[in-house]
Amino acid sequence: MTAVLAGLPGWSAPPTLAHGGHGADAPSWFPLLPVALLAGGYLLAAVRDPRGWDHRRTAAWLVGCALLAVAVGPLAQLPEDPRGHMAQHLLLGMLAPLGLVLGAPVTLLLRVAPTPVRRAVGRLLRARPLHLIAHPVTAALLSTGGLALVLLTPLYAAAERQPALHHALHLHYLAAGYLFAWSLAGPDPAPRRPGLAVRVGALLGAAGGHAVLAKYLYAQAGTLPPGLTDRDPAALQSAAQLMYYGGDLAELLLAIALFATWYNRPARARHPRPHRVIKRFTSPKDGSLRQTS
Repeated sequence: MTAVLAGLPGWSAPPTLAHGGHGADAPSWFPLLPVALLAGGYLLAAVRDPRGWDHRRTAAWLVGCALLAVAVGPLAQLPEDPRGHMAQHLLLGMLAPLGLVLGAPVTLLLRVAPTPVRRAVGRLLRARPLHLIAHPVTAALLSTGGLALVLLTPLYAAAERQPALHHALHLHYLAAGYLFAWSLAGPDPAPRRPGLAVRVGALLGAAGGHAVLAKYLYAQAGTLPPGLTDRDPAALQSAAQLMYYGGDLAELLLAIALFATWYNRPARARHPRPHRVIKRFTSPKDGSLRQTS
């Protein structure tokens, strides 16, 4: 039918809304289904909590889900534009993960799940591989370093041509962003989580790396990301500016959440008491009492 219409005078093909064909093989609403499942499953668990779940946690989770829905819904249907891609990165990798982390889903799961599931979650939280991958420094490298790998190599251009790689990168943004926010400001239990100084240092390092990457992308908009066939330096510079200022906002919110989570911990957890010295009294042969520790 398209071939017949193409022969008519004055006819032109309608514009494509999906990113490089990313949405051509699936309905536009299909990516929203996992987001709806996340929101619905959380609400069901919150209602089943026998002790009553904090409504502020529910609101944070739903805000995170709403940001995810915007990223995989309306933004994914925009015409090809680096600014739309950068907005997706900010939502998937920085803003939505913070809302999801503040929802404390692990704590909610431990409240409503049966005993075998709780034991499995406890073993997972104590596993050394999780401690390594969820360390603030490792999570910062996965988040900011992963974005640098995409923008400074032909990976970005390859993702524009391959839908599977495109969706895999989005999943990486979300997972790495969640790990980073959880390692810094997560209210969920996290055995062996580093102290405040390490977490603040990781946040400052990630923020600095993100800002430097945005400035470098702005300065090299004529050549970065490499491998693009249709390059618009002005649009790429606008995307770099969005990355710079949007990243500052996301990192400010993460810093607020970090200090709020730290401050709301019990005082004995924020300021551990020194080990008490156990004092004993011995009685030497002369009958006097001598204090030892």
